[in-house]
Amino acid sequence: MKEGRERARLQLRALISALHKAAQGSVEALRENMTVIIREVATEHWSKADVTIAERDALRNASHER
Repeated sequence: MKEGRERARLQLRALISALHKAAQGSVEALRENMTVIIREVATEHWSKADVTIAERDALRNASHER
């Protein structure tokens, strides 16, 4: 489990750097004027088409178990 968290941490760090580079390249933003915020939202707290992501995942897992 620790290995997965480390990979996720490194992936998020790479995402932050990529977002900064994209803003610098596309709108010539200065690094010191940029803020990147990554907020993780629990799968029960957001939905699409009135189905939470947790519900969608549960349905997908149930169909794979059959």
